[in-house]
Amino acid sequence: MKVLHSLLLATILVFSSSVFAEKVNINTASAEQISAAMTGVGDSKANAIVEYRNSNGKFKAIQDLENVDGIGSKTVDKNKENISL
Repeated sequence: MKVLHSLLLATILVFSSSVFAEKVNINTASAEQISAAMTGVGDSKANAIVEYRNSNGKFKAIQDLENVDGIGSKTVDKNKENISL
């Protein structure tokens, strides 16, 4: 019974961390915040997002991230639940 209880608790913790993960606002976040929050986005891609934002203004849609060099539709799709504007 203890094993079942522990397994259930571990499962709840794993799923709750993804459900309650804080969204990153790509219009205001720093490169460090973006790379920490987005899967598949390291320091160089996060810096590219910030540079694109600084040069072109705020993102109007999450899909606009695809205009950033190195960010494709798969990366956007993987992260769209964690991104806000």
